[in-house]
Amino acid sequence: MLGPSGCGKTTTLRMIGGFEQPDAGSIFIDNRDVTRDEPEERPLNTVFQNYSLFPHLNVQENVKFGLRFENSFTKSAKSAETRVGDALDLVQLGSFGERRVHQLSGGEQQRVALARALILEPSVLLLDEPLGALDAQLRARLQVELATLQRQIGITFIYVTHDQQEAFTMSDRIGVMRDGKMMQVGAPRELYEKPNSVEVAQFVGAANLIAGRVTSRGVVEFAGEKFVAPESAPLGDGMMMIRPERIRIGVGVHKATVERVTFAGSSLRVALKLGAVTINAEVPNDETSASLNAGQETMIDVLPDAVRVLPLAD
Repeated sequence: MLGPSGCGKTTTLRMIGGFEQPDAGSIFIDNRDVTRDEPEERPLNTVFQNYSLFPHLNVQENVKFGLRFENSFTKSAKSAETRVGDALDLVQLGSFGERRVHQLSGGEQQRVALARALILEPSVLLLDEPLGALDAQLRARLQVELATLQRQIGITFIYVTHDQQEAFTMSDRIGVMRDGKMMQVGAPRELYEKPNSVEVAQFVGAANLIAGRVTSRGVVEFAGEKFVAPESAPLGDGMMMIRPERIRIGVGVHKATVERVTFAGSSLRVALKLGAVTINAEVPNDETSASLNAGQETMIDVLPDAVRVLPLAD
């Protein structure tokens, strides 16, 4: 679940977990209505940003603590010691059982919290921004590890974040939320390339959003220029969405002026004046783009499938 602060992500997660009651509707897990079930009666567990590990217990004891909340859905014939060992092995901490919490790094503490949640073998694991307190490099590594772990054990992870890149890296499906509503649900590529509204387009990645008009089948006009658009686009006014990386500089038939060039490591972000409109492009940082300077005139082109026509925002 991806959305800005205050949009309802955590509240929705709490409803799934049984900590909040929905005003309407039902919650089903494994085809069973759990809407009125208490949290401990649901086949799920939660990992929060604050890991809530016990400093007076070692790693093994912290993980074993999770077994105190076992219910009829999480019973196992395995011994507690075996289950603790399996859970620690799963998060690559098999040799850390005797360590104290203060001896662990932030990433290791996160894995202990994860092992404690997984020891009950829940059908669903809820994760409320569990990587939010970690530094960028560690966070990026653990995003990949969490996604790999989910595929390994095969249970559903419902993950709350406001970080677009985190959602893209980890998710099979993303639900974009705003003002308590799920605006769109789909695969990361689908949401990025085919947002269904201006709001989703703005929140999922960088986008040029320019008011324009579909003048004929497969042709749109904005900034005084005509561009190719999907033939399915309805005639009339709309908001034209173009991702920055879909704009080509130095080719095409549309004349623009470079307003600003920003270095971004492997790429350059280029602001271009096209008529009365400023559009942003992102191009590889190579010998061709290195010659771009503010004030320079250049030709640009937009890839044929790059323009998506969205309804005008209310």
